[in-house]
Amino acid sequence: MITEVASCGDLLIGRELSIAFAESATAGRVTAEFSMIENAGKFLKGGIACYDVCLKESILKVPPTLIKQYTPESMEVTAAIASGLSKLIAADIHIGITGLPSPGGSETAEKPVGTMFIYGLHDGNTIFSDRIVFSGNPEEVVLQSVKHTALLINSYLSNL
Repeated sequence: MITEVASCGDLLIGRELSIAFAESATAGRVTAEFSMIENAGKFLKGGIACYDVCLKESILKVPPTLIKQYTPESMEVTAAIASGLSKLIAADIHIGITGLPSPGGSETAEKPVGTMFIYGLHDGNTIFSDRIVFSGNPEEVVLQSVKHTALLINSYLSNL
């Protein structure tokens, strides 16, 4: 169990809040890690793995023009998938995650492989928006993203 994820679960249970995830680059790994917390059913509503751009558009209703303008791996699209998720899954907190754990996306010198975007909403209001660059192989980038997502949520919940 990832320590940061476990403490996040405790805070969610303690504050009686629910959470849902829309994951692109992490492809469900964050949701899976949160599901392993004892009593996860008290806070975890579920998640959507929207790895392919067509799912961002068809399920989460991200406008194709937004994806074309900013790329699928961008803060703008990450915010849009969190917002789209909030219309699909009833939860208090909605988290969107996109990024580039491996080559083949929209990487550039300014947005290298390892760049991840994490966006959080609580009752429709932005609680965090973070762009971070991790190093390592794709699995290492994804695991660092899971931990970082939990840290962002923990920080927010600790200040409620």
